Amino acid sequence: MLLTFTKMHGAGNDFVVLDGIRQDLALSPEQIRLLADRHFGVGCDQILLVEQAQHPEADFRYRIFNADGGEVEQCGNGARCFVRFVHDKKLTHKREIVVETKSGLISPRLEDDGRVTVNMGAPIFAPERIPFVSDSEAVVQTLEVAGSTVEITAVSMGNPHAVQVVADAHAAPVAEQGPLIESHPRFPRRVNAGFMQVVDRGHIRLRVYERGAGETLACGTGACAAVVAGIRRGLLDEQVNVATHGGVLTIRWAGEGQPVWMTGPALTVFEGEINL
Repeated sequence: MLLTFTKMHGAGNDFVVLDGIRQDLALSPEQIRLLADRHFGVGCDQILLVEQAQHPEADFRYRIFNADGGEVEQCGNGARCFVRFVHDKKLTHKREIVVETKSGLISPRLEDDGRVTVNMGAPIFAPERIPFVSDSEAVVQTLEVAGSTVEITAVSMGNPHAVQVVADAHAAPVAEQGPLIESHPRFPRRVNAGFMQVVDRGHIRLRVYERGAGETLACGTGACAAVVAGIRRGLLDEQVNVATHGGVLTIRWAGEGQPVWMTGPALTVFEGEINL
């Protein structure tokens, strides 16, 4: 199978983007893992697939596959690359589109400065909908991790996140705690583990260990989840700049019941073909 692809990134979170409208695609988990492999394939954190919309209100369907071959519900950095891709490929002339994802509809918009803003929808806090095994909706909850107790805020941005506040993001135990939190039994569908350092009320530093991908240079839904968690804990203002290893994302959330807005870069790196 000869496959045409576009390599893109959003703040260093990198993707192989596939046009499933102009080419017929039915990739197996093994083929997805090969595409994502940085030694034997193209190399990426996630594979993004553009398809014809099934929802009557959507312009496109957006599917996301992690590097381990598993399909997931949402990816914020990928959503920005998605709108850049369909616009650059002239699949649409709209600057704002409605995109169908596994977790619902989102609305990415291409800005005049080249960045992309995405309405990520309202955050979800109900434990059964995250899903998170808990009989409480307390903002801060404890989690036992390798004999230690960590305090987390559980929230879903279409995919599950466990956010903890750390004194220094650079020194945070991401490699040690990340995989343990990701597969913690209280998160039945696994979870993205966020490590947030509050610089001031308008700035944080963030590292995220993503389920199925490991630590990435940036995580869009992770940035949204971290800011929401920080606001709910009274640590942050309504608009926050999130510094990741790959760049800066701007997140805005007006409070309960309101959508989270994310703005950041979306860039094409190269295009090519690969024989699977």
